[in-house]
Amino acid sequence: MDKLCCFKPSYSQLVASRSSSSTGKGKNHEGSIKYGFSLVKGRADHPMEDYHVAKFVQIQEKELGLFAIYDGHLGDRVPAYLQKHLFSNILKEDEFWEDPIRSISKAYERTDQAILSNSSDLGRGGSTAVTAILINGRKLCVANLGDSRAVLSMRGQAVQLTTDHEPNLERGIIENKGGFVSNMPGDVPRVNGQLAVSRAFGDKSLKLHLRSDPDVQNTDIDADIDILILASDGLWKVMSNQEAVDIATRIRDPQRAAKQLTAEALKRDSKDDISCVVVRFR
Repeated sequence: MDKLCCFKPSYSQLVASRSSSSTGKGKNHEGSIKYGFSLVKGRADHPMEDYHVAKFVQIQEKELGLFAIYDGHLGDRVPAYLQKHLFSNILKEDEFWEDPIRSISKAYERTDQAILSNSSDLGRGGSTAVTAILINGRKLCVANLGDSRAVLSMRGQAVQLTTDHEPNLERGIIENKGGFVSNMPGDVPRVNGQLAVSRAFGDKSLKLHLRSDPDVQNTDIDADIDILILASDGLWKVMSNQEAVDIATRIRDPQRAAKQLTAEALKRDSKDDISCVVVRFR
């Protein structure tokens, strides 16, 4: 496959900063699809561990929208690595244009193997991921590991595209691999008493009992679909899918919508880092 071309000057090339908050916006070449993002550090006493991608690129005469939220744990090295490498790895797959679902799945697992083999540099932490690739504004490919989530607004009704990979949902698989799921009073279920998701990138010490294969699906963008929201669990812990859609659809500017979502999550006392990308199709 051809290498990724250089971004055209009119396209946005935006990445998350490591300040306590980050926000920005952009649009496709025609200006018909717009996006905004907002990332806010949580109240925990550690550096910001959420990263994002939000940009449009031109490859082989096709326009791709690349959007992602990476929610790190035990440090920010793994989500930073994903921000730099995951989409590149997906688009390097020879079958991407013919079979994007298979290519995304293969690239996710190969990226996880690269992270594990470089644990001396990347540490023993990990990251969830939710990614969306928009092909020529018409075909949307969404994948996820962990509990970062993708939600569509279909004529104002929330449609969840991803499955939250919670330990209780995959308890049998974890136990068959020799692990266990703890249910301590007042706490959430955790793999081996440590991690609150059953699938993730990295986490070398838990990898024997974790999965790194993503859920992937395609969706056609038609006249019924107006908004896509990608967000980390810092948002979803305090807000339902429909509440998020209601806020995002009321605000025409997707950057302002993303900022309003993170502000509302803070208002509701979310403790975690809060990150979201809002894409408006029309």
